Amino acid sequence: MQRISRAAQYTWLALLFAFIAAPMLIIIVFSFDANRYPTIPWGGFSLQWHRAILDDDMVREAFTNTLVVALGTAVLSTVLGFAAAYLDYRYRYRGKSAFAMLVAIPPAVPATILGMAMLAFLSRIGLFGRLEAIIACHVAIATSFSMAIIRLRLGELGQDMEQAAWNMGASPAVGLARVVIPFCKSSLIASFFLAAAVSFDEFMIAWFVGGVHETLPVRILNLLQGQVSPKINAIGAVVLVVSVALVLLAQRFMGVRAGRSAAQVATE
Repeated sequence: MQRISRAAQYTWLALLFAFIAAPMLIIIVFSFDANRYPTIPWGGFSLQWHRAILDDDMVREAFTNTLVVALGTAVLSTVLGFAAAYLDYRYRYRGKSAFAMLVAIPPAVPATILGMAMLAFLSRIGLFGRLEAIIACHVAIATSFSMAIIRLRLGELGQDMEQAAWNMGASPAVGLARVVIPFCKSSLIASFFLAAAVSFDEFMIAWFVGGVHETLPVRILNLLQGQVSPKINAIGAVVLVVSVALVLLAQRFMGVRAGRSAAQVATE
């Protein structure tokens, strides 16, 4: 009976995964379809739409913008996420709960509302229509995820570890650099890849504040507003593959952290 129950659970999970993954798989399949419009039966394997996006100057520029924005977002979000997580971990101060709530709010706000608010603010300070504006907005969202990942790791660091370094003559800066940061290395890397994935996928806020600087998701949106182009599936396949790869890398380093923690518990 237990085996039947377990088999039923695995079957249900497989069906659920297939339901979720089907739209993504369809995009990839039809990106290699020789037909101009997605049809069944399949028109045959072809790389013409992938070659078409490589020859499209606007797509290449959008891809470059996306990489620049994702890299800047990943670096800044990881640094700010670590600073916020360490502040929450190490110190007690009035308004600590409010600070944590403020960091967590941006991802919970609908993207349309957040985009309009950022558009109004950035227009007033003269940053609208620049790549820096997109990076700043993506950092506001991705920092929440970075802080959550790094704070979980800091929760596994004993309170006496850093204090022991201080007692042995290390300054707070040296203790941070030699004890805390190496301990959080895997979480910092996971945070970097996850923040990059969040930025690579985001389109609504980039559409509001980017002006003429398009990212790949925004390029897809603009293509959809005109004549439906078969290049959309090819661009979507690229975005999907890169995003999944970034998430898997983040998960890989989070798994390394979890594996090390389990090994430490076993040895103790």
